[in-house]
Amino acid sequence: MAEILSNQRLSRDFYLMETAFPNTTGMGQFYMLRAWKEYPILSRPISAFDAGPDKVSFLYKTVGTGTEIFSRLRPGDEITLQGPLGNTFPEVSGSIAMVGGGVGIAPFNLAARRIKAASPESRIDLYLGFSDEAVLVDQFSAAADTVTVNVGGFITDEIDPSRYDYVFTCGPEIMMKVLFEKCRASGCGDKLYVSMENRMACGIGACLVCSCRTVHGNRKACKDGPVFRAAEVFGL
Repeated sequence: MAEILSNQRLSRDFYLMETAFPNTTGMGQFYMLRAWKEYPILSRPISAFDAGPDKVSFLYKTVGTGTEIFSRLRPGDEITLQGPLGNTFPEVSGSIAMVGGGVGIAPFNLAARRIKAASPESRIDLYLGFSDEAVLVDQFSAAADTVTVNVGGFITDEIDPSRYDYVFTCGPEIMMKVLFEKCRASGCGDKLYVSMENRMACGIGACLVCSCRTVHGNRKACKDGPVFRAAEVFGL
């Protein structure tokens, strides 16, 4: 059980929630969040936006009953956190692009900060795509060397993947597929890592709800992922 420290509304449907919770969160990992007893039945998988020794925060978007309940939480309320779960983005250095669409931008605040802390000489360029209103641009700018924002268009139009040693992405599957094809056309499809935002029920690999097809057969996004090499899931 974690205590809500803050739950800030950022735009019409984006919120940033900070909780008091001891953790060892890796970049790209997620938690199963629950703030109710019986209904909805399932917890909600949310990526960690930021994490310290005694805090973890989550960027989320209100899209249904569960996230609407989250939006009504106030400081001092309690929420159940299960995690951190899943694997992480690789610990790399060099020139790195991070491409997020919608709520898929969430993992890249923590990822950018962690890589910069471990490898200050690395260059990190963030590409953030929004359907209507941009959020947290100043905070992302503090974590990276550059931030490119696209509102209402296609963030994949903004990036030349051949410029980078590694590319990380999270967001709508169609966006990540387009980015993979762009990387593959540039001869660098093997440098792209994707975080799959599949629907999940248990978060620990028991229920198979989040299974995704890969070149190695079906894999569990919650346990084998959520981070995969893009060629593994989109190179079929």
